[in-house]
Amino acid sequence: MLSEMEVRLMPNSRRPGVGLPPRRESQRPLLPQHARMCPVLEAGNAAGVLVFPPLADTEAFRIEYEGEGAYRFTFYLGAAGANWQSLFSIKFSLPIGGVGSMREDVEFHVNTPITTEGARQMSRIFIVPEDMGTPTGAVTLRGATNFHTPAGWDTIYSAIFNNIERPIAPVLVVRVETDWFAHDTEFRYVLQPGEGIHGSHSQPVGQVMFVPREEVTMRDCTPEELATFERTKKKFFQEKAASTLVTPYGLQYSPHYARKSRAGKP
Repeated sequence: MLSEMEVRLMPNSRRPGVGLPPRRESQRPLLPQHARMCPVLEAGNAAGVLVFPPLADTEAFRIEYEGEGAYRFTFYLGAAGANWQSLFSIKFSLPIGGVGSMREDVEFHVNTPITTEGARQMSRIFIVPEDMGTPTGAVTLRGATNFHTPAGWDTIYSAIFNNIERPIAPVLVVRVETDWFAHDTEFRYVLQPGEGIHGSHSQPVGQVMFVPREEVTMRDCTPEELATFERTKKKFFQEKAASTLVTPYGLQYSPHYARKSRAGKP
């Protein structure tokens, strides 16, 4: 029997205790019905956990790439998630030619006790300005939860699996040795000029998976192993066809794989 792996959770050090906890989620509402009923697709959706931003349910932000090394971060407040009002925005301007320091111009949209320096520090709860522009258009989003894996296990940071809502910005996938390295949960998206990413309390900013660091050895199957596999393959498709069902909308599907998968778990 497989042993259970324990991953320790640590809060965002800049804003502990704010934001939804990570969770497994097998559903993707925007997928068509036949895809939502596909057990292997749902298993892919649920690989690892979804990670959420360190936002309260009355808060939101948007980060945009304006082109020519300029980014704009805007922070919003809303009454129970409605009637959003922008509190402040910050325009980040990278130095031309990479020489010099980045400019951070703060603009307040309402009266607020937040200072200019406070707004700059607040933006760093959600994004990493120092990563902007590497590569061009890159912006890094922080998660509300960090992860500490057991010895020999790494964490892979990626975009949300099987999220087909357009437009989708590409993401740089990284693998970190989180059993010893104190890595903050970060997701680096790459935007085109005019594109932006919206962050809200219930909208995940990325997905993480935990994988063992051990090496994988590959070899060719023996003729006997190949013959056995072909027999089991033929048997599987016969049993799958025998258990085919029809939904009220006329969609045909077979629950055979899902039943076999559940039967093999404790």
